[in-house]
Amino acid sequence: MGNSKLYKGSLNTIILKLLEESDKMYGYEITQKVKEITKGELNITEGALYPALHKLEAEGLLDVEMQKVDNRLRKYYKLTEKGTKETANRLTELEDYIRTMQTIINPKWSIS
Repeated sequence: MGNSKLYKGSLNTIILKLLEESDKMYGYEITQKVKEITKGELNITEGALYPALHKLEAEGLLDVEMQKVDNRLRKYYKLTEKGTKETANRLTELEDYIRTMQTIINPKWSIS
């Protein structure tokens, strides 16, 4: 799958889902978690990740917390209450989309 254009439309949802499962994460940690979960199939670049994180923060879906780690500041991201609700909405939308696409691509394997 590599850096397919298909995942770009889902990047924000991927970030929100990971933050839903963790208390907080920093940028590099998010990229590595995606790589681990997908066994290297999906690689999120910093050039894609940080603009997405900043957009989610601007929308009020993420809070940022600075923490000193090894004598340097690290920026951690976590969901706001609004972000938690939006995550549920986006996951539902994505699941519906995947189900619809599955019906189109392979009607025999359609998930009801």
